[in-house]
Amino acid sequence: MGWWHVDADTLAAGRFTLSPLSETVAAVMSLERGEPAHPGDQHWLNLHRPAYRERLAADPTTAQLIRAALGRFWLADYLTPTPTGDLTPTDDATPVLETELSLVRSTPPAMARAHLTRSLAGPLPALLDRSDLPERTADLLHWVWTETVLPTWPRRRRILEADVIARLQHLTRGGWAAALDGMRPGVRWLGEGRLQVNVDEYPPRDLTGTQLFLVPVTPQHGWVSWNARTHAITYPCTGALTLALAPRPTPVPAPLPSPHSPFRSSFRRPGPPARGTRPAPPHPVTPPLAPEALTRLLGPVRATVLTLLDTPKSTTHLVALTGQALGTIGRHLKILHDAHLVERRRAGRSVLYYRTPTAEALLSAQHPPTQHPPTQR
Repeated sequence: MGWWHVDADTLAAGRFTLSPLSETVAAVMSLERGEPAHPGDQHWLNLHRPAYRERLAADPTTAQLIRAALGRFWLADYLTPTPTGDLTPTDDATPVLETELSLVRSTPPAMARAHLTRSLAGPLPALLDRSDLPERTADLLHWVWTETVLPTWPRRRRILEADVIARLQHLTRGGWAAALDGMRPGVRWLGEGRLQVNVDEYPPRDLTGTQLFLVPVTPQHGWVSWNARTHAITYPCTGALTLALAPRPTPVPAPLPSPHSPFRSSFRRPGPPARGTRPAPPHPVTPPLAPEALTRLLGPVRATVLTLLDTPKSTTHLVALTGQALGTIGRHLKILHDAHLVERRRAGRSVLYYRTPTAEALLSAQHPPTQHPPTQR
């Protein structure tokens, strides 16, 4: 397996950061694959993939370039420069994106060609034997950002911030092992300072004296990256939260039913699929049903809202998940807040709601221990 040795000082200084460029690269992966991971992804693909494909059809060199950069099991290293965490993106994140893109544009052409050879695991096509590859890559990423990511960036940013807060809660309750486990397939804390980053056999890396960044993105893609000073894990944020990128559903009266030094390794898949098969897309996420007794006690909307607040969410997230109107969700949140069942905190420009200990006890009471009949003697 591929793993990193993370000393105590590096782990203690590790932090979460947002990266518009990482969000854009992950969006390119989705546009290339065309496989939605959730309903919001499907709506976004339907809206933007035709224009993306039309742009590449008009520019075959860039089309072949981006497909070579994404590779099969490796990303071209210059495509995913490791975030520095120096800038905090706000709703106007284009200046941060431009700063990050400057790292792509400044890649020496010979290095870009070497990275592409590695991601292709073979010789570079004759069409790509040219010196403008970094500039072409940056131009496409800028187009994808402007046309497909920027229009929804404020909502994406709130979703990413909510995921960070949720993982910080895991950190508080269960330490770094709880916060790191399950970030993406193959990532888990092994103990004794070892962080597994994928399931392939790669030489371990020592992170001593470097900065560790954890970078959430809303598309369901991830990778690891590094340079001499920083290491980063880019991971897809909590699946349910990404539903907030979907168009707001028509309000309904009841809750919805449940049923990655010259070469840096950019792993993006734990391993190849079996020959002749394709990986199945993740199942769409649906909100959980509230317990029946809790529904009778609080009403269906408040019970569903309380059930959904297992991780902090904003009113926007709750609207997308329940189908209720914004005013309706706001009113029910106020009632739950007045009853000391939810609390709120500000995260940038967003207000996130989360359950209080009283609410946690109330939810736990809906699932009492199984009562076994007495043993007959």
